[in-house]
Amino acid sequence: MIEKEIHRDWITTAVAAAIEASAAILEVYQAGFEVTIKADRSPVTLADKTSSRIICKHLESTGIQVMSEEEEASTYIERQKQEYIWIVDPMDGTKEFIAKNGEFCICIALVKNGKPIFGLIAAPIDQTILLGGNEMGAYYFDYETVDFLNETYKVPKLSINPQKTIAHSRSHFSEKGQRMIDSITEKYGAPKFIKKGSALKFIDLVLGKADFYPRLAPTMEWDIAAGQAIYESVGGEVLDFTNFEPLEYNKENLYNPFFIAKNKELNI
Repeated sequence: MIEKEIHRDWITTAVAAAIEASAAILEVYQAGFEVTIKADRSPVTLADKTSSRIICKHLESTGIQVMSEEEEASTYIERQKQEYIWIVDPMDGTKEFIAKNGEFCICIALVKNGKPIFGLIAAPIDQTILLGGNEMGAYYFDYETVDFLNETYKVPKLSINPQKTIAHSRSHFSEKGQRMIDSITEKYGAPKFIKKGSALKFIDLVLGKADFYPRLAPTMEWDIAAGQAIYESVGGEVLDFTNFEPLEYNKENLYNPFFIAKNKELNI
């Protein structure tokens, strides 16, 4: 079922954008590239910028405003007027791209009145796409798939794994993060760990390969919105650590609060 507020042609447009952008990213990846440091001290490459231009061009055809990490954002006064807005990370995991470990992806989210209702995560190296949101559920397929909303590719709802697995970034846990791990261990026993860069961790969460993803380090809206939309569609949740409410988007301050993504059936 496709939620009425998510038009099928919007989904098709997002998929086409991700596939075309992936080809451009891989061309740069294989040819070599220079790295520039932005004002916020994060790295950027030709792949980020080219991907952003391609995705924005596709998504603008929907008539919905696009906010991309690599484009100048409109003012909050303008953005808050929008019922719908696309929020895009044209290449999440630039540091992993530079390290050439393959752990980078494209994130495209559709937000309605602050809530992520559709998300897409594309993995250029694996040539796979995970998408979903609201009542449509989630679908996982490769780039060559034509009928990608076929039930064949639908991801089942989350189940409870006997041994819990924690997904985390390649950085070390902070003191607060370690306390969270200790709490999970005390409640559920010694967990397994998946260490991975970028929003690819949400693919492990949605596919049930991981049960928890605590994040006590800075992230931006475009890093998480797509993952949250997809994860919620299979029974997951992404909660603000301060009030345990779902994260919201298209805020004046585009930084996310610290959060935990987890199976709704599990407590911490």
